Order: sequence, then structure tokens, then C-alpha cells
Amino acid sequence: MLKDFYVSFSAVCFTLLGLWLIVVQTRHAEWRASPARRRRVYAVALHFSLPGLMSLLALVDPDSSALWRASFAIAAFGGAVALIALRGAAPGKLGLAAYISAVTLYVLIGTLAITPHIADGLGLQAAPVRVEAALLTILVFAGVNVAWLLLFEDAPSDYAPPSRADQPVRRDDAGHDRVRVHV
Repeated sequence: MLKDFYVSFSAVCFTLLGLWLIVVQTRHAEWRASPARRRRVYAVALHFSLPGLMSLLALVDPDSSALWRASFAIAAFGGAVALIALRGAAPGKLGLAAYISAVTLYVLIGTLAITPHIADGLGLQAAPVRVEAALLTILVFAGVNVAWLLLFEDAPSDYAPPSRADQPVRRDDAGHDRVRVHV
């Protein structure tokens, strides 16, 4: 088992998930009105949370191939089904390619978990767990790129940021008006 890899990889995945949640918080006002954008945002969260979850489950008992295989298969096929149900491809050809790649990677990860001997049949000399690790790394890389695309996606044309007039005003000690911002 690749214990050291999964320890580091799970930390990276959950750190990326935390950073993504900060991005979601900053763009929440403009994304919440669009069901398509909400689906995309959730799909990116899956790119980080499911590989992190798989990594943590692999660490529960590193010597148990049955636990590794079952947890990876369930999480991977669940991820593929969730992405298909979400229909959350990012805009553009690159976003669609990343979406299709992610679904394909989840299916490959799940299939390899159920039938690890196919790694040999494909001419891969590496152990199935090493192939899984490579596929998970590619999956998270795709998630980072989709997150990047969504982060810099233009705001919807009908989106208007909250105006200062909508925010409560208070006076400071010098008598100047200050806008109170609620976080």
C-alpha cells in the first residue's frame, strides 16, 4: 500500500476543498441564482472530496485490499453517477473535456478497484494501487483546472453586486458614516 502517498494526498485534497469553499463563499451571491452554476460548484467539490475520502479510507487498514477495493469502487462509481446526474460541465470545450475526463477517470478507478488484475492486461507493470494513485492524481488535477475556469468565469449579465445603499450605515466616533458589513 502507498501509505505515505495517501497520507499526503488526502491532506492535499481536503486543503483544496477548503480553498474551494472560500472561492464559493466569495462568488456565492452571483452563483446561487443559477442552478447550472450550483451544479458546477458541487462537481468541483466532488473532485476534491471524493479522492480525499478514498485516500482516508485506504489508510483505515493499509493491509486490507478488500477494504481498499470496496471503498474505492463505491466512492468512484458514486462519483461518476453524481457527476452524470449533476450535468455540471464547466463552460466551453475545455470544461466539457474535463467533465468527460472526470467521469471516465471515476469509472476507471472503480473498475480497477473491482478487477485489479486488468492493470496487467493493459500492459501496466505497476501494482493496481499505484495505477489508482496516478488516476486519482489526474482526477484532482482536472478538478483544479475546472475550479480555475469557474473562478474566472464572467459574472452573469443580470448580476448586480449589492449596493452600498442596501447596507446599514453607522457613524464612527468622529461622526463619519461607515457601512456596516456583515460577514
